[in-house]
Amino acid sequence: MDRQKTEAWLKERNMHLITEDYDAAIAAIIRANLERYHLDIPGTAYFDPELDHLSSYYNIGTDERVYFILTDESGRVIGGAGVAEFPGIDDCAEVQKLYVADGWKGRGYGKMLMKTIEEYARGAGFRRLYLETHSNLDVAMHMYEKYGFHLIGRPETVVHSTMDRFYMKEL
Repeated sequence: MDRQKTEAWLKERNMHLITEDYDAAIAAIIRANLERYHLDIPGTAYFDPELDHLSSYYNIGTDERVYFILTDESGRVIGGAGVAEFPGIDDCAEVQKLYVADGWKGRGYGKMLMKTIEEYARGAGFRRLYLETHSNLDVAMHMYEKYGFHLIGRPETVVHSTMDRFYMKEL
């Protein structure tokens, strides 16, 4: 799916591709979530070097990776999720940094972000989705399982060494 089509597709869903205007807000949401679950430790996204500049990481001019921002009616960032090609598994994309701000949880926004990622990945030609998480994130694991993800063994190409649950879904 090319960027123009992606932007039109997102507009229909009141979502946006990440730009540097959203970097600080989504980094704060991700850090707050990780702190809440005691995952503000090395080996998690908390210490990713690109966390404060996700727009630079995801906006590389290809469809191999993209980050979606979800805003409220006033334009305030309330969540986001990324997808990127996952090395080591053929035709596989990874769900990355799917987080919703605390005041907005329980309203279906995590599900909306997951659905957006799945639709994008299919449109980009991926046949599988991978994600990694931590056993502290019970609600997230429940959502992943509800949406057809199943536990797999730890892939060799895992970057976040603290993560202890690994999931795959056929698209």
